[in-house]
Amino acid sequence: MPLQNPRPRRHALPTLSTLIGSALVAGACMAMAVPAHAEGKIRVAEQFGVVYLLLNVAQEQKLVEKQGRKDGLDIQVEWTKLSGGAAVNDALLSGAIDIAGAGVGPLLTIWDRTRGRQNVKGVASLGNYPYYLVSNNPNVKTIADFSEKDRIALPAVTVSVQARILQMAAARQFGEKAFNRFDKLTQAVPHPDAAAAVIAGGTEINAHFGNPPYQDQELAQNKQAHIVLNSYEVQGGPSSATVLYATEKFRNDNPKTYRAFTAALAEAAQFIKANPEAAADIYLKINKSNLDRALLLSIIKSPQVEFKVAPQNTLGLAQFLHRVGAIRNKPESWKDYFFDDPVTAGGS
Repeated sequence: MPLQNPRPRRHALPTLSTLIGSALVAGACMAMAVPAHAEGKIRVAEQFGVVYLLLNVAQEQKLVEKQGRKDGLDIQVEWTKLSGGAAVNDALLSGAIDIAGAGVGPLLTIWDRTRGRQNVKGVASLGNYPYYLVSNNPNVKTIADFSEKDRIALPAVTVSVQARILQMAAARQFGEKAFNRFDKLTQAVPHPDAAAAVIAGGTEINAHFGNPPYQDQELAQNKQAHIVLNSYEVQGGPSSATVLYATEKFRNDNPKTYRAFTAALAEAAQFIKANPEAAADIYLKINKSNLDRALLLSIIKSPQVEFKVAPQNTLGLAQFLHRVGAIRNKPESWKDYFFDDPVTAGGS
């Protein structure tokens, strides 16, 4: 079974810390350099994997445009693909995109650093999916077995939700002072490249904290590949690992466009639940993917996967990041870092 999208195009973007610093100090200048566009246009960034299926369905079915017409608005939607939460956050702060798609980890980082300024918050969840840390090293049965010789690929070092969940697991096993114990073993690698390395074996990368379908391909195509860590086990149950977020200014300046976008997400979630076969075909089409369709359907139909826009079980990770000093501001509720909208009512 060929690997889906094995060599994605890389994007050279400035570092998160550099761009955040520039954005906070020179926000007015940035606004002048990147003029705000009028209501009726939205630019959305996604990454790699089935976790972005809601966006794929919304794109193929033109649901944002459909919802906009209900409000008398002709919406233009631009879709782009990046790799890693740091790159996505950079793009959002630079004004290159309006809606960022990434893990809860990057959301919490940018929420914390823009609080009282750009006020970036979550727009919606993209659903609940278990994320697996997979290794092809037979000697690694648990995270305690990782050694200096192992290298763990993930989308963004320290910032990605995978990196944060690994820190959470380390803290539980070795104490919170050792939360970053495995950071030195991690490398930022796009999911398709990381999966190719784990499947092939014999490379420096012998582990990958990924997402579906890449983790599933690894387990299916390399007999030595096995699950070392399951994100649901670390977080105490199903959780929303991948989310969408935006600046307060975009939400306030474009209420009709924003409302159409969130309504489109809710419609996409309903479509996938009712039409898993059609949703699978849409994923293959939009991503120009050669992923095995049966494997894809097994992911979409998995009882561990739930397509929903209200976030679930995110506060534990957020408060952990505050305890270990990864974020300065302590969230008391998930509503601190998500916008208050009807579509996300009942989140956690």
